[in-house]
Amino acid sequence: MDLQKHTEPAPAAPELRASDADRDRIADILREALAEGRLTADEHAERVEGVLAAKTVGELEVFIRDLPAAHGHRAAPAFAAAPSRPTVGAIPVDPDDNVVAVFSSAMRKGRWRAGRRIHAYAIFGSVEIDLSEALFEYQQVVVKAVSVFGNIEVRVPENVSLRGTGGGVLGNFEVAPLDSSDPDAPVVYVDGWAVLGNVEARPKRGKLVADILDRVQRKVDRSLRKHLGH
Repeated sequence: MDLQKHTEPAPAAPELRASDADRDRIADILREALAEGRLTADEHAERVEGVLAAKTVGELEVFIRDLPAAHGHRAAPAFAAAPSRPTVGAIPVDPDDNVVAVFSSAMRKGRWRAGRRIHAYAIFGSVEIDLSEALFEYQQVVVKAVSVFGNIEVRVPENVSLRGTGGGVLGNFEVAPLDSSDPDAPVVYVDGWAVLGNVEARPKRGKLVADILDRVQRKVDRSLRKHLGH
């Protein structure tokens, strides 16, 4: 489930010739409508066929005119943005995992279980915490990152939420905020300081939390089976 925000294109005149991007936009809306149960499988297939044959923007708009996206705004999302701080009492004080590098390097990556609190310390060293393939057993995960003349990199899947609180003292503390479109998606909080060092947290492109994707696929499959009578 890709959690990136898309900028809505400016409305085009109905008589303008449709581009491939216009067709892709309408196809995306139809795919969402199928997943939400607004269209049956047969209706979706019929409309997609019409989209591929449409010549103008006006012809394309016909296929979504009875859907929320056809009007001046999309339906309001059923989720709120992740809070800037974790829920009080949800995260223990003691870490589930310590990752320490002193004049060395340390990492956590691959298929591993992420606890609720991870402490990372880089003292004249480098630490890599890669959550892109991790198993999230908790919805909220805190990564405390302290770098002194060192480097700490945190990578997360694209379909989680990411928040950060911290700063740098003659150093760099950078967290790229990320919002998931799934209300059940994990939220990763990166807190800490960079003293003459670097702390950086951002999504790893192309990596997604598998169970979120599986949940969406199951929803689509149930919708298809319902409309096909199975």
